[in-house]
Amino acid sequence: MSENLLRFETSPYLLQHRDNPVHWRGWNAAALQEARDLDRPILLSIGYAACHWCHVMAHESFEDEETAAVMNRLFVNIKVDREERPDIDQIYMAALHAIGDQGGWPLTMFLTPEGKPIWGGTYFPKTTRYGRPGFVDVLTQIDGFYRGDRVEILAQADRIAAHIQPRPGEGGPALGPDLLDQAARSILSIMDLDRGGTRGAPKFPNTTVIDYLSRSAFRTGDRDYARATEATLTGISNGGIFDHVGGGFARYSTDADWLVPHFEKMLSDNGLLIEQLALASVRSPHGAMYRSRIDRTVDWLAREMQLGGGAFSTSLDADSEGHEGRFYVWTRAELDTLLGEEDAAFIAGIFDITPAGNWEGVSIPNRLRSPAALPAPDQARADALLDRMLAYRAKRERPGLDDKILVDWNGYAIAGLATAGMLLGRPDWIEMAERAFRFITESVSRDGRLGHALRQGKTVHPGFSSDLAAMAKAALALNQATQDTAYLDAAARFLTALETHHSDGRGGYHFTADDAEPLIVRKSDRVDDASPNPHALAVDGLVRLWALTGDDAYRDRADAMLEAASAAIAANVFGTASLLSALDLRLGIQTVVIMTTADDDGALLRDAVRATWTASIVLDVRSGDEPLPAGHPAHGKTAIEGKATAYVCREGACSLPLTDAEALRTRLEAAHG
Repeated sequence: MSENLLRFETSPYLLQHRDNPVHWRGWNAAALQEARDLDRPILLSIGYAACHWCHVMAHESFEDEETAAVMNRLFVNIKVDREERPDIDQIYMAALHAIGDQGGWPLTMFLTPEGKPIWGGTYFPKTTRYGRPGFVDVLTQIDGFYRGDRVEILAQADRIAAHIQPRPGEGGPALGPDLLDQAARSILSIMDLDRGGTRGAPKFPNTTVIDYLSRSAFRTGDRDYARATEATLTGISNGGIFDHVGGGFARYSTDADWLVPHFEKMLSDNGLLIEQLALASVRSPHGAMYRSRIDRTVDWLAREMQLGGGAFSTSLDADSEGHEGRFYVWTRAELDTLLGEEDAAFIAGIFDITPAGNWEGVSIPNRLRSPAALPAPDQARADALLDRMLAYRAKRERPGLDDKILVDWNGYAIAGLATAGMLLGRPDWIEMAERAFRFITESVSRDGRLGHALRQGKTVHPGFSSDLAAMAKAALALNQATQDTAYLDAAARFLTALETHHSDGRGGYHFTADDAEPLIVRKSDRVDDASPNPHALAVDGLVRLWALTGDDAYRDRADAMLEAASAAIAANVFGTASLLSALDLRLGIQTVVIMTTADDDGALLRDAVRATWTASIVLDVRSGDEPLPAGHPAHGKTAIEGKATAYVCREGACSLPLTDAEALRTRLEAAHG
């Protein structure tokens, strides 16, 4: 069938390409069969809606009639949204790494008709430049190899496919505090202690690393770990990577100072950053700043990302009007016209908006040069002016919104909102999280099982290990915020489904379910990408369920997963930071049980726990006349003297009863420095 079939898809990224002269297909059995019937290799192009270089390659090559004619003549062309089908993206990105390429998007792979990788790259210019071969030249060369050297091409495809098959790790290190300390020192050695992030450019927030270094600071008392964490959170809070006008964090910074972002905004990054900023705000001297960044980011989520049912969209593009960042940058002349000279001078001084600009002749608002907190009257004035700037900016041509719903990314947002709402006293944020959770569990599921993506009634189903693990994280965060045990039951269901449909039988999980579409590989990686690895999220959830229920089966599953991951951790401590955090939780988790009475709901005790919160605490509030399960660490404990009573439990042993909030605070402070 010689036509572009993407008009039948629902992914915003795929629909961006529906009018290309390329005869695109979505990934499906019919497209693969077409390649076999025509004996043509497959050209697989993987990207996502907010990908800048995907847009560049599309404009240069996929919209070009001559280039499209070559593609249509020589290949069966398949376009994939990496966010909608991360299973496909993971396989062929691993293949590109096996070939020796660093990887990135757009991902351009050439496959046999059976889907085995032949060769690939990322962005190719239409004609040879930047040291990259021209795309048409690549097309003709691959076709020539396929036609003229078929035996070697197929042998190479078999070698690459074999190379990316998962292998059980062997010979990992002993799991314990020594491993945690060695890994923390190794990660710290590449961190920029002054500006945050890793040294040099580009800089990514790396929430998994932030989380692990923060935990290491509590575990060891070493100020350098806290310094690395605070430098990163402060850098992204003050830099241009944060949208000071409208809220929300961009994907990463292209420079070493956090000034110039790659302007796309992703739901996953923002949900994870809300959580880390909320956790840090409890003790950091920069807590007020972190809270203000959370506040603006949640406003952005509600204003621009939340959909009718309560779930959240996936991303906002970096580009508008054909230029990256145009929606977000300012000129001083623009401010003078909008605000008047006096107010413009005031806001420009705070946010580094200069006549010459701080980036390519325009200005990216930032607080890198003026990070100090403003006096209350000045802050109120600045907030009012920012609101006027936001209203003005809304009239510009907006970046494209990818409004598909991703289950795992919504899970991160739900967990971030629930945690921030609990720690910062914002019940409205918790309600946002609960509404999104309800939508996901009711509308992005089939026969009681979660899917992965939803748009216009079309669901990618069944979900991946990342969806189940992230929603378990979300459920547990909501349990902590509301103390509703229904969320514990939901977390247990998600983690049971993970074991049932994804287990590899060796202490790990396949990314795809046992009844999902078969691909050439079932991946089961332990390494983080921009989000925590599903194995780590699962361990974290299992350990928390163990602490809250006393059911040792949860602990045993977590221990088996950590043991199976030990070799992967040893091979790449930076890339397995989330697993290291899960191990830290397993070794240091504390359950704070508060037994309430008819006359005392324990509000003061709860406040004391939240004021000393760390990521290794779980809170379990129970009615004093409610018997706890036999395995629960506080089994047999009761409220005393008619007062709400707290017990701090660890490894099955609990403290003496505490009825005074200040005594509980002191006990928790002593426990984690």
